Amino acid sequence: MSTPSPDVVAPAHPGRASEVLLAFLGLGLRSFGGPIAHLGYFRHEFVERRRWLDDARFSQLLALCQFLPGPASSQLGFAIGLMRAGWQGAFAAFIGFTLPSALLMLGFAAWAPYLRGEAGQALLHGLKLVAVVVIAQGVWGMWRSLAPDAPRRLLALLACAVLLWWPLAWMQLLVIAAAAALGPGWCRRVTVHADAVPAVSYGRRTAALWLVLYAVLLGIALGIGTHGAWFVQVGAAFYRAGALVFGGGHVVLPWLRQALVEPGWVDEGSFLAGYGAAQAMPGPMFSLAAYLGSQVMGGQGGVAGALLALLMIFLPGFLLLAGVLPFWQRLSARAGAVRAVAAINAAVVGLLAAALYRPVWTGTVESMTDVAIAAGGFLMLTVARRPAWVAVLWCVLATIAQRLWWH
Repeated sequence: MSTPSPDVVAPAHPGRASEVLLAFLGLGLRSFGGPIAHLGYFRHEFVERRRWLDDARFSQLLALCQFLPGPASSQLGFAIGLMRAGWQGAFAAFIGFTLPSALLMLGFAAWAPYLRGEAGQALLHGLKLVAVVVIAQGVWGMWRSLAPDAPRRLLALLACAVLLWWPLAWMQLLVIAAAAALGPGWCRRVTVHADAVPAVSYGRRTAALWLVLYAVLLGIALGIGTHGAWFVQVGAAFYRAGALVFGGGHVVLPWLRQALVEPGWVDEGSFLAGYGAAQAMPGPMFSLAAYLGSQVMGGQGGVAGALLALLMIFLPGFLLLAGVLPFWQRLSARAGAVRAVAAINAAVVGLLAAALYRPVWTGTVESMTDVAIAAGGFLMLTVARRPAWVAVLWCVLATIAQRLWWH
């Protein structure tokens, strides 16, 4: 009896890339609310309405995307497109979901230099307060979901304390590596659930090539440092951020700040204003890269810098997902791997909490009025459960009113 090749091809994909593009373009235009909200949009669209996959397969893909570093909602969309229409479907899903927010962030980058005078500065300050609000909401939500028990909460607090004491880029990597090493013993309460995973149209040999490419590019990105032309250094910085960030969305903030603000590629004020503006956009949070890439060297990056930043921040997550998919069923059944990731996620909560204090809070909040505005926005998101754009409007309009009329 013959044994199957490791590159056995799964049954033909049932859909077309064009339908994937249109489905994800619609989501890219209306999916406000950030990464967690995107998962709800995806389930409604592809499980309940279009029935492209069932709940069991959707849950397995979601678990894998949360397991891996990178932008979880974009990775999930990439995987759904891959299952539906092969590689063309995967790229169609990425383009459709990302294009609207990327264009909006490029528009904001073009408009931002004209924000002069009191009103313009008040608007930018309001967007910085949005960053405070949304990151605080992210910390709160992740504290409850990723650190639900005493061992993981202690790990999150330890990670936060270490990063506040030693706010160094390499310390972030060390904290995550330490959490991964401690995880199998530290997170024994974490249970393992493994079900059947969706089939893909390639096997383990092809998957291994994607993993090798991911690792080689990461090695190059880590080794470049301050060497080479600006586009080489900036491309490497965005690849490192996309490759090393667990939790996606808000957690990418400290990585991007370390990669872009500290070397002087982007100034702190522009960085936080862009992050705040990204909260009002539909689609993936990683589209912030389009704004930041255009802003490098005082705005000289332009469209080329935006495209480079977008491609490099998304690429590692997609390479890793494509590489791990054929191995996922076996990996998801290993208790040690699952518990290591649980510990990493808990440490990420601490990393984001440290970033919330410094630089976001210390670089933004200037008065008790700012505290009150930020608190109001936080309550809107966490207690009233209003959409993110409501908090954006509140922070911006309240800041403008305070500075122009009540000052």
